[in-house]
Amino acid sequence: MKLYDSRGPNPKLVRMFAAEKGLQFDETIPVDLPKGENRQALYLSKNPAGQLPCLELNGGYFLAETIAICEYLEERQAEPVLIGTTPEQRAETRMWVRRMEWKIIQPMLDGFRFGRGHDFFKDRMRVIPEAADGLKAVAQDGLRWLERQLEGRVTIVPDRFTLADIALYPILEFGASVGQPLDPALRSLTAWFEAVGSRDSARNDWYQPKAAVE
Repeated sequence: MKLYDSRGPNPKLVRMFAAEKGLQFDETIPVDLPKGENRQALYLSKNPAGQLPCLELNGGYFLAETIAICEYLEERQAEPVLIGTTPEQRAETRMWVRRMEWKIIQPMLDGFRFGRGHDFFKDRMRVIPEAADGLKAVAQDGLRWLERQLEGRVTIVPDRFTLADIALYPILEFGASVGQPLDPALRSLTAWFEAVGSRDSARNDWYQPKAAVE
């Protein structure tokens, strides 16, 4: 397996998932986002969406969506279980992953792309500057909703550390570095964030974001 890698929360998500599994990639190939290598023909031939990360498999297969990559890794190595061992567990994990994506992850990332990241992204995708503040507010609404769900438990899916935890953590870590910090008043969520951040998969990752820029 070859991982086309870069800085950013989405590549870290896959690296964390692999680290929790104890999996190593045969080769890690850095892709320079600031130089636009991900928008050049060589990379687009592997992933026409032009996003990172991308996993190259034997036989010429390419997987380029973070959750699909993680699900593939779970199929490759079942233990430790990070999605589920039964249809019910797998469905429950996927339900929470989708909630994290729609309530928090997507609006937080687009709030950054359309706002602080506007100049970087304006020639790479459609950006809507007037939507930035609203999207950030949507993400904060999602975080407050999650705070209520986490009361009395320490993982997003009750009683199991899963892909849902791994999917959200790098986004919140990234958000803190681009002016969307986690509100310390969200105590259950803050405790969860600190607990996930203390795991080897998060702490020992090669990429560490810069301090928050106000």
